Amino acid sequence: MTEPTAPLRAVLPVRTSRLVLRTYREGDVEPMLAYYSDPEVARFLLEEPWTREEAEVNVARRMLRDGIHEPGSALALVVEHEGVVVGDIALWTTGDTSSRGEVGWAFHPQHTGKGYATEALRSLLAIAFDRYRMHRVVAQLDARNTASAKLCERVGMQREGYLRADWWSKGEWTDTLVYGMLDSDWKRP
Repeated sequence: MTEPTAPLRAVLPVRTSRLVLRTYREGDVEPMLAYYSDPEVARFLLEEPWTREEAEVNVARRMLRDGIHEPGSALALVVEHEGVVVGDIALWTTGDTSSRGEVGWAFHPQHTGKGYATEALRSLLAIAFDRYRMHRVVAQLDARNTASAKLCERVGMQREGYLRADWWSKGEWTDTLVYGMLDSDWKRP
């Protein structure tokens, strides 16, 4: 039997050596709009660049994603460095169980190349496997997104699939890369 863990809210925000991962708040509309409105950031996402109204709606939705409670639930976190929002990262359940999850992220282009995404994803995987006791976590990404593929590999996720022309996105069929990690693959500190 595993030991009971404190509710995630009791351990949020999560602090790493350089970052703070916290839940969303109303004041996050401007920082999110700053990079989600950028066509280059939206290029590999499933949605078009955000407008102000879309930023308000999306931040309000993400404020409700405060933890994995049951199938269909999610944890959405803002990533800060020295009080500045540098990106965001999320974990959500897949299927009809809370033991399988998927991760996704986006980072402001001004803050890429500094290892923040790697640090944040490692922290989120620790939450998935150590806090929520997930069995499996995947990341699905546009195959052209080489930066995200390298990120998955840096944190130890295994490339499990390459799906050809399986997703209609922004007027074209796109390929999908699937990366996965099992609880047994997770390297605990």
